[in-house]
Amino acid sequence: MATTIVALVDDLFFLAKIRETAKAIGVTVASIDFRRGPAAVAEANPQAIFVDLNSRSVGAIDWIQALKFDPATQPIRIVGFASHVQTDLIAAARTAGCDSVMARSAFTQQLPNLLASLVTDGDKKG
Repeated sequence: MATTIVALVDDLFFLAKIRETAKAIGVTVASIDFRRGPAAVAEANPQAIFVDLNSRSVGAIDWIQALKFDPATQPIRIVGFASHVQTDLIAAARTAGCDSVMARSAFTQQLPNLLASLVTDGDKKG
């Protein structure tokens, strides 16, 4: 089974970095229409969703809540990231159901390991 993630990231340079790192590890980054909400995510069948909590294209906190409320997307791991000084936003993401929240710098540093763990977890399930 191929490992797929969805990335809700507005910054095209940062999204390119995620895609490049994912490709090197053998992970696909699915492109979806985020305005369709959980249905679009469910169709992509990702193992994880990476969310820039500062997204301007979609309200990230509302989007996380919708994903965790929908039975089809509830089990999908959501990893959010924001500036380490945005403590209120980080707390709101956790309250909304984000499975893990980290500083953007930590997310960048840990990205290869996050992606590799998805591949490893997928191998165990498959």
